Amino acid sequence: MNPRRRFLRLLAASGLGWSLGGCVSSRYLRGTGPGRVVVVGGGFGGVTAARYLKLMNPALSVTLVEPRDTYFSCPGSNEAIAGLSGLGTLERSYATVSRAFDIKKVNAQATHLDRPRRRIVLSDGSEVPYDRLILSPGIDFRWDAIEGYDEAASRTVPHAWKAGPQTAMLARQLRAMPDGGRVLITVPANPYRCPPGPYERASLIACYLKKHKPRSKVLILDAKTRFSKQPAFEQAWRELYGDMLEWISSEKQGRLERVDAAARSVETEFDTFRADVLNVIPPQKAGALAEVSGLTDGSGWCPVDPMSFASPFDSAIHVIGDACQAAPMPKSAFSANSQAKVCAAAVIASLAGEPPPEPLLINHCYSLVAPDEAISISGVYGYSWNDGQLATRSAGETPPDGDRKREAAYARIWQRNFRADVFGY
Repeated sequence: MNPRRRFLRLLAASGLGWSLGGCVSSRYLRGTGPGRVVVVGGGFGGVTAARYLKLMNPALSVTLVEPRDTYFSCPGSNEAIAGLSGLGTLERSYATVSRAFDIKKVNAQATHLDRPRRRIVLSDGSEVPYDRLILSPGIDFRWDAIEGYDEAASRTVPHAWKAGPQTAMLARQLRAMPDGGRVLITVPANPYRCPPGPYERASLIACYLKKHKPRSKVLILDAKTRFSKQPAFEQAWRELYGDMLEWISSEKQGRLERVDAAARSVETEFDTFRADVLNVIPPQKAGALAEVSGLTDGSGWCPVDPMSFASPFDSAIHVIGDACQAAPMPKSAFSANSQAKVCAAAVIASLAGEPPPEPLLINHCYSLVAPDEAISISGVYGYSWNDGQLATRSAGETPPDGDRKREAAYARIWQRNFRADVFGY
């Protein structure tokens, strides 16, 4: 099938075409001649960018630098922790995308960038040249932010905030916990990856405990005083789990001061809490490659021009996904997917010597509160010519009395279509 026709057909089938708004015009799809674009990072943002670059301009040389052969998806990982699905359902192979779209895959770790020479330096010392670089490095943890909780501690007290072995560890600890035990989840202050994720996790763990260990309890210690989809989450918790699930804000307990991984306990400003299963979600920052390459600012995240997601520190480098500052968009897989499409169009325009098209972005995500009940949140974001930042054009979320069963049916369809849009299956 003609690549342009295949691209437009894919947009229409996925229902995502409008997320690019008016930016995808024929002049950007006609092909703009050769160019070397390298994408570093094989998560939702990076793979979407590589795929849509080739869909928009098949003549482009696109390379994806990613050390892993397969990817474990964070969306869906809370279901695996609660035993609603297997870890294998989270796994996606890069081979399908690479073969179908003629994307060169380099299996190596990028260690740093040689920005003056436009080279990516790999762990084996070799280099990959680029004309434009799209960086999607995801997040790393601030291991120095909480006393007692570092990378070594995470080997016994999981964060499970990067899917894979950590997800499996938390699931195993949950299965081994005796009935009557306490699961304690600590949640960091904003910004962090997937704002509603900790509360979905608490919901599904409570669902598992209600069925298998009904004398147990889930406690959330939050560094915030409010959280995403709060009214709908709290209504669902009252109806489904009663006093089995408790949320404690920073107003009541103050700052999290220390973690004792061996004792599975945490100390706040006012109290000490012991857990049978302890899940510490640490404060976060942009992935290490962005930091060592001088693309972050004092916040630890990467500032970008939201018109093109180009870095203000280097116009040949674009940063998308969790690592970039794109407020008011949340740091989510769907945001990364939407940013990747806008960024791909901007890169192609840039290589043609044309200005980037005006962006229109979207975030939409679901949170399961039980296997057959869900809530959702959506936002549409446009470029503000007043301050050069993104502005919310429209937003909404499930009300407390919303139809959660219907939302769950939509969530299953959304999850399937979203993964297919990124990985092709």
